[in-house]
Amino acid sequence: MGLVILDRDGVINHDSDDYIKSPEEWEAIPGSLEAIARLNHAGQRILVVTNQSGIARKLFDVETLNRIHEKMLQQLGEVGGTIEAIFFCPHAPKDNCECRKPRPGLFQQVADRLRLPLDGVPAVGDSPRDLEAATAVGARPILVRTGKGQQTLDAEPEIEVAEIYDDLAAVADALIAELAAD
Repeated sequence: MGLVILDRDGVINHDSDDYIKSPEEWEAIPGSLEAIARLNHAGQRILVVTNQSGIARKLFDVETLNRIHEKMLQQLGEVGGTIEAIFFCPHAPKDNCECRKPRPGLFQQVADRLRLPLDGVPAVGDSPRDLEAATAVGARPILVRTGKGQQTLDAEPEIEVAEIYDDLAAVADALIAELAAD
């Protein structure tokens, strides 16, 4: 079984500069949940690695974050998909923690928990910090244009990422095609 690591905001759901602070504000990007389900059916385990500094900023608490994730997992289950685990950093940038992307701490937690190296594991994100954290642990950084992805490309056209896709659905198509070719 393979593994795919996803950022949450901007990859699975619409992002907001004001943060996703409640289950009501969480809204899946069209096709993203189905993409996860297709990856599951192709034998891929899905994990989410997400910065959630809204907790440190007192915009929402862990209980609310859990309710947001319950909504995501319920909607995902309705289309036949599953996420094995969600790793999150609750800290603000000023906390200088090891788990907030672009630092690789959350990815290292994944590797430790699964007792697996992350070499070559697809890691999908929409910002430079997602790509940096993935690269730091030897994962395979993939940028999507959803969320902040297009802004990232516009601001940093020379950004070094070999793989860029329109959205998670396109990433799923490409990864599933690779699996079929193996």
